[in-house]
Amino acid sequence: MSQHHSIADFTLPATGGQTFTLSAARGKHLVIYFYPKDNTPGCTTEAQQFRDLYDRFRKANCEVVGVSRDSIKSHENFKAKFTLPFELLSDAEETACNLFGVMKQKMMYGKQVRGIERSTFVIDKDGALRREWRGLKADGHAQEVLDFVNSLNQ
Repeated sequence: MSQHHSIADFTLPATGGQTFTLSAARGKHLVIYFYPKDNTPGCTTEAQQFRDLYDRFRKANCEVVGVSRDSIKSHENFKAKFTLPFELLSDAEETACNLFGVMKQKMMYGKQVRGIERSTFVIDKDGALRREWRGLKADGHAQEVLDFVNSLNQ
């Protein structure tokens, strides 16, 4: 993407009794990763890898948040189970999902279902969208994102 466009502002409930507002995240780079569902294998792998690299994201002046349509209660359990150091946002009404265009028709067990396509977005400290990955493989992805974030600081 050559042109850096900004994303419309949104607010979502987050774990830890917090509320996340995109515009309030300025001043740091931001990784927003969308994933299909708490406690599923790919989503767990991805969350653990973001967790393991989280200190390095912080060193790169970057915050990380995960987003799915699961409830806050489900998110809190998932976060506790894998000691995730970043917040998870609940997007039950698909507000952010639609802004980022991550909802897709998928085939599951021979049926068409609408769900989140695993996707990650990097927004720089000035609020511009700098990179997107869509339909990605969970394993090894967090490292790729970290490498990109580090390149923004050079």
